[in-house]
Amino acid sequence: MNKDIEILLVEDSSADAEMTINALKKNNLANKLLHLKDGAAALDFIFARGNYSDRNILEGPKVILLDLKLPKVNGLEVLQKIRADDRTKSIPVVTLTSSSEDPDIKKCYELGVNSYVVKPVEFDEFQKAILNLGLYWMIVNQHPK
Repeated sequence: MNKDIEILLVEDSSADAEMTINALKKNNLANKLLHLKDGAAALDFIFARGNYSDRNILEGPKVILLDLKLPKVNGLEVLQKIRADDRTKSIPVVTLTSSSEDPDIKKCYELGVNSYVVKPVEFDEFQKAILNLGLYWMIVNQHPK
């Protein structure tokens, strides 16, 4: 099952995760989604260790939707570790966060994020943003084989 994951959603807010998943499901983009609630679990999945040690690290997700303010290991640290490893550095990472702080945005781009999206507070705008992200990263964007 783990090798079929196309979207890794790393989000500690149940409400935000539910809205994201529902927006993706509405457009048939959530069939192969894994939701994790902290940075440590995300790193275990990405690097095929702990509960995910049976997973092939080279069969990564097509895209990682990453919140910045996560428990255990924050999103910046997760991004940094992804980009530092040759096996994972080409996985597209989109930060999906409520932080519109310029230092966070700058740091994410310095660490190699592919896109930085500030979560709209209004529900309809949030759904549109997620739909556009899903369509782009799952359908439009070309992934290496």
